[in-house]
Amino acid sequence: MGFDFDAPIERRGTWSTRWERYPGDIIPLWVADTDFRAPPAVRAAMRRRVDHGVFGYSVNPAELRDALIERMARLYRWRVEPDWVVFIPGVVPGLHLAARHLVRPDEHILVPTPVYHHLKSAATRAARAHTDVPLVLSSGRWVFDEERLEKSIRPDSRLLELCNPQNPGGTIFTRAELERLAAIALRHDLLVCADEIHAEILLDRDKPHVPIASLAPEVSRRSVTLVSPNKAFGIPGAGCAFAIIEAPGLRRAFSADHHATLHDASVFGYEAALAAWRECDGWLAAQLEYLRANRDLVEREVARLPGLALAHVEATYLAWIDCRALGAKDPQALFLEHGVALSPGAQFGDPRFVRLNFGTQRSRLEQALQRMQTAIRNAVSAS
Repeated sequence: MGFDFDAPIERRGTWSTRWERYPGDIIPLWVADTDFRAPPAVRAAMRRRVDHGVFGYSVNPAELRDALIERMARLYRWRVEPDWVVFIPGVVPGLHLAARHLVRPDEHILVPTPVYHHLKSAATRAARAHTDVPLVLSSGRWVFDEERLEKSIRPDSRLLELCNPQNPGGTIFTRAELERLAAIALRHDLLVCADEIHAEILLDRDKPHVPIASLAPEVSRRSVTLVSPNKAFGIPGAGCAFAIIEAPGLRRAFSADHHATLHDASVFGYEAALAAWRECDGWLAAQLEYLRANRDLVEREVARLPGLALAHVEATYLAWIDCRALGAKDPQALFLEHGVALSPGAQFGDPRFVRLNFGTQRSRLEQALQRMQTAIRNAVSAS
């Protein structure tokens, strides 16, 4: 079955976070959702629920939990037991729950940077002490400086945060890299909270995703793994997520806010997630082919633009663009003035960068890249 990712879709006027922020002729390539329709099987499942017509309170579906367990076993050979699975409405709440309930007020969190901003805000909003641990470029990949990481660990350190695949850098951490991180966690008695929401958006075919908790039982027992079909299948507005936590004590602490300050996912999230995992692998494969071509286009064009640099994007549909050589005081503002809204690098820990979301129709992406070229040409001529 063919899927048309080039089809133009009007998102203005649909309450879209991405499209409503910037009025007028602005191409929004910032917040991380895609401009593609959800898979046909997902839309069909939601239509069936609408046709049923009753939208009462829902229990967590056992068949959705089973689909998660089957997927972890099939993709990663990771055996997850049913009682390890905690249903949550999204990965972001999971990050905040881990910081608030697994780290005491007098304990410390290690946060990689640059990184998706909710990993850092989970620590700051919980009023937990934290240290930013810079990632470094090594052979064109954003990776941990493991020596610096270990030097950043304090006697009161409790939690190491991990984003894998890495947002915004696009790195798929290798098994060897994860084994070394796990060894550090074991050596210093750290918990690990892993945001793995981009785990199925793998653009380099020869680089598999490895959940850090799947490495060994002793790693699993100190891990919280946050997963969701939301990003891979384009359903963040209706989706749901899961925390996989083997250790019963951690699981009880993590779940303390359920039905208090934390609500369940909606019945539409359950329907969408179940249909995505059961029926939409063909759609996902087609989307990945389209995203690979978009990634290649962005990498080619950025390489041609003076003042910009981009490490190879192994995963996600996000490009972390280095604007340091451009000399612009605020590169996000520069591109916005020329009709392209990108995420400001300061949001992820470095204002000298911007993040570009290439999960959109190729014609729109080409137009945005042309505007970026114009922005740079005008900035150079004005300097």
